[in-house]
Amino acid sequence: MKLTTKSLKRLAIILLALPLLAMALFSSAPARTLAAAQDFDTAAAYKAKCTMCHGATAEKTFDATKPDEQLVEIVLKGVKPKMPAYEAKGINAEQAKALVDYMKKLKQ
Repeated sequence: MKLTTKSLKRLAIILLALPLLAMALFSSAPARTLAAAQDFDTAAAYKAKCTMCHGATAEKTFDATKPDEQLVEIVLKGVKPKMPAYEAKGINAEQAKALVDYMKKLKQ
């Protein structure tokens, strides 16, 4: 295959544009994650997903003395046989932490 000046220019443009495009895509990912975390309505999520088992004030089956990391893991992975894994239902680590904090405030 013979490379012409025109095809070399196209190749150079593509090779320069790809890293710029990759940087633009990867640098905006944290902003989307932050926005998604800010859009999360913790109170509504607690009411919809948690109140039926943990009660309106997190008074049932919630040990607020456990470390936050452990409680977040419980929210994400669940506890067999009763509590489902909410990670599989769309809850991420930041949202799980927000739920844990919310439950601790309710329990006070």
